[in-house]
Amino acid sequence: MIQPPTEMAQLLEEDKRYRFEAYLFVSEALAYAQTVLGIGAEAESEPLDDDQEDLESEAADEGGPHRHVTGQQLCEAIRCFAHEQYGYMAKCVLNSWGVRCTGDFGEIVFNLIRIGHMRRTASDRRDDFDDVYDFDVALRQNYKIQLSD
Repeated sequence: MIQPPTEMAQLLEEDKRYRFEAYLFVSEALAYAQTVLGIGAEAESEPLDDDQEDLESEAADEGGPHRHVTGQQLCEAIRCFAHEQYGYMAKCVLNSWGVRCTGDFGEIVFNLIRIGHMRRTASDRRDDFDDVYDFDVALRQNYKIQLSD
């Protein structure tokens, strides 16, 4: 298993609701949303303190301009990414990490923002993630098995 960085280890100690895999998955789903699905628009992040400013500069240097994804867009991207990665078992996998509803994605994202691993705009709110979809419907009932030719 990949060991979490120091900030993440401290976060996992402070907030035991979600496993490390949930944070990793949400981060990967954001990248999936931006690069594979092409979701997001360039947006200004909130002003950062000096420590976060250094993190932002490093992140900008690594990947160029960043595309902002709304809470609802990220939830939809997570649904697609979960289906791609885990198929019909997506709901079970997310549940095993402590994630039971889209509001949990908001908690994870805002925890990642707090430790400088994600950014936000002034219009982003934690409740943007609430009730975007029902897990059972979106991750189980609406799952379609794709047969290859």
